[in-house]
Amino acid sequence: MLRRRMPVIPLQELRAALSSGQRLLGLDLGEKTIGVAVSDSLLAVATAVGTVQRKKFATDLAALRQIMAERNVGGLVIGLPLNMDGSEGPRCQSVRQFARNLLAQGDLPVAFWDERMSTLAVTRPMLEADLSRGKRARAVDTLAATYILQGALDAAARNQPSR
Repeated sequence: MLRRRMPVIPLQELRAALSSGQRLLGLDLGEKTIGVAVSDSLLAVATAVGTVQRKKFATDLAALRQIMAERNVGGLVIGLPLNMDGSEGPRCQSVRQFARNLLAQGDLPVAFWDERMSTLAVTRPMLEADLSRGKRARAVDTLAATYILQGALDAAARNQPSR
């Protein structure tokens, strides 16, 4: 059977690409881990799932596919680490390459979401709560993925343009 390859699409089109009841998976791609969050089936609320330890792409993909299958995922929102001036640097190129590799292996649509300030936004409350550096390090990628996905869900609900 021939699989239909999905492109990177605008966020507003991502909702339409899903079948009824399907969820979105949010990813925060770090160098050592991938933070993972999932939406509810109404595409309103993002919930933290955890992290995937980065190894080889095939291993990362297998771990993500298992999460996607368990949660009826129909599309992905990937945080795009733009520079503060909106330009793209080497990290953006790395994230875009990861997305191209994902798209080459499957048929789920992908949208990017500007993740500027996501780590700061999730780290500040942890600092205020006086969490240790180790606890913050274990939680930051998952919380950043949740923050990214929630921002994308909120914007899609308002039908605002995204990157």
